[in-house]
Amino acid sequence: MTDFNKLKKIVLDNNSFLITSHVNPDADAIGSEVAFYHLLKKLGKQAFIINHSSTPYNLEFFNKGNIINKFDETVHKNIFSEVDVLVALDFNRANRIVSMEKLFRESNKTKICIDHHQDPEKFVDESFIDTNACATGQIIYEFIKSTNIVPLDYDIAYPIYAAIMTDTGSFRFNRTTSEVHIIISELLKLGINPEEVYDKIYDQSKFSKIKLLGKALESIQLKAENKLGYMVLTQKDFKEFGAVESDTENFVNYNLSIENVVMGILFIELNNGFKVSFRSKGNIPVNKLAAEFGGGGHTNASGARFFTNNLQEMIPVILAKAETYLNNIR
Repeated sequence: MTDFNKLKKIVLDNNSFLITSHVNPDADAIGSEVAFYHLLKKLGKQAFIINHSSTPYNLEFFNKGNIINKFDETVHKNIFSEVDVLVALDFNRANRIVSMEKLFRESNKTKICIDHHQDPEKFVDESFIDTNACATGQIIYEFIKSTNIVPLDYDIAYPIYAAIMTDTGSFRFNRTTSEVHIIISELLKLGINPEEVYDKIYDQSKFSKIKLLGKALESIQLKAENKLGYMVLTQKDFKEFGAVESDTENFVNYNLSIENVVMGILFIELNNGFKVSFRSKGNIPVNKLAAEFGGGGHTNASGARFFTNNLQEMIPVILAKAETYLNNIR
């Protein structure tokens, strides 16, 4: 069980905090950061949100007052040694913060991790991890409710709602428990408008994203007796439509909408390598599949990043390994 009293003591006993999350942050990452930021500010603490990646345009509405910063070593380097606490949200491996990893590891300040992913690395002093939670946002909600550290208000509830809504696939994934619905009920009582949140995150896409989605759908191929669907996007595709990497959020899930497909893979060529997203249905552990290539995540949603330019060579290798996870599926 998560020791929220220990977390409460760390928060109350310190005055300044650097909050960060993983490369290419999603709504759980950004929402958890913003919720924790407002929690700290209500306590009169000094707080900074600094991320390796820019905030995706569909999540910029969270950045009121420009509280979320993209890491610039010349501007932010000293903060790592000046604050009292470094807070890692929604990731549990230091390499997930890329350009900030060295500064994070070398800092002698207190380091904490609040997360819900599996297979954590020991890179912090205290971990508050609940792998049964549907989102990191849920853990922050439970921290607030169990300790009464601050009143739960609209400013905190809004980003927590977005975090939970997105990481549960709009309440359709298997971690959408009755307890999650009770949490959502409490958040809605504070004035959250579900239609508004969904519209801002999912229904305000740039035309370039929709064109790129078309390219991804066109690329889908099936393997393993039609149980595996995969798609490939190259840098040429991104340049053709003026799209960016964050536009591909949730593309991989379209593979799973195909009849009989139980595993979906998305290959994305990057400027400095490539990334692979894995999704599955049932008890197919794509987190273990991702781990074979240095990645990780959840049982049904994981990924891996490669800093080499041999995507076309690696596609058949990764697909062959993926098929071994499907051999027992009937």
